[in-house]
Amino acid sequence: MSVLVIGAGAAGLAVGACLKRANVPCIIVEQNDTVGSVWRRHYDRLHLHTDKSNSELPFAHFPRDYPRYISRDQLVDYLERYAKQFQLDIRFNQEVKSARRDKGTWTIITQNSAYQADRLVIASGYSRRPNRPTWRGLETFPGRVLHSSEYKIGSTFKGQKVLVVGFGNSGGEIAIDLHEQGARPDLSVRQAVNVIPRELAGIPILSIGIAQRRIPSRLADAINAPILRAAVGDIKKYGLQKLPYGPITQIRKDRRIPLIDIGTMKLIRNGNIVVRRGVREVARSKVRFDDDTEANYDALILATGYRPHVNEFLQQAEGALDAEGTPAVTGKESPISGLYFCGFFVSPTGMLREIALEAKRVSAAIAEQK
Repeated sequence: MSVLVIGAGAAGLAVGACLKRANVPCIIVEQNDTVGSVWRRHYDRLHLHTDKSNSELPFAHFPRDYPRYISRDQLVDYLERYAKQFQLDIRFNQEVKSARRDKGTWTIITQNSAYQADRLVIASGYSRRPNRPTWRGLETFPGRVLHSSEYKIGSTFKGQKVLVVGFGNSGGEIAIDLHEQGARPDLSVRQAVNVIPRELAGIPILSIGIAQRRIPSRLADAINAPILRAAVGDIKKYGLQKLPYGPITQIRKDRRIPLIDIGTMKLIRNGNIVVRRGVREVARSKVRFDDDTEANYDALILATGYRPHVNEFLQQAEGALDAEGTPAVTGKESPISGLYFCGFFVSPTGMLREIALEAKRVSAAIAEQK
């Protein structure tokens, strides 16, 4: 039986390692020239918001001297060593143009090669395509407009007034980085949000989520609410709108991660970061917000997330993808026979931990069919 895996990020490598352990050969195709290419593109300051003990891939620990919350560069190094440790067969510079199943066999076409496989695992990740919003007048803005995937370090914005659009974990940390590097950041927050601390009483918030994973989300949120209020405070005092339900419900219902606070709220409370509403329109350097306030900016950074857009290459995928090209199920066989997805579930217990679990389930399901 032949297996092809699309993507050499954390999910694809984990699937490859698990299949290797199960004595199932596989080929991994990767559109870039290195493993973990998405992580390499992230900004310099980035550290995992989840602790290392709950972020390991199958069969390989992080080095003991790594800190509890590891850096981008440390994770990239870990992924490189992971691929070498399991001697994974990775074909680089292979961008998949189409994948379709015909008479029980998958045919995968890249820009210069064709592959066939009995089983196909798509592990191309949530961060495959940056999500770039548009607003009326954006084309008139004279300064830099960057997606967070293009942002590297705040020192290049020193002395500038910068609007960060988005209140996810990238937006929150980029705003910190801008402040630390001498820029003057504002945060545009369009929707109601939840904020949780990275740790409670020295315990990683992820560990608490794991302990509560079998509790109904609304009950878990009700249990946690008094503790979170004491730890975070009333976010409405600082211009943020609070979601009517808690963070665990948010993850399971909306498939969105709340802000894991690593210092953003302190800077907001101190007035170092100004909270703005959603962007309505742009008129040259002036941005007008949904509450009719206005401000001038030198640069805009769009921390507005990503989309998987698997539908760009997966053909005849009725029932396997939603309207936006996101897999309907992940971590097991899809409604299409012989097709699996790994790494597309937004988990309250951490994406890397979930990837490790899904990779084991996917490889076990494939190995059973040998």
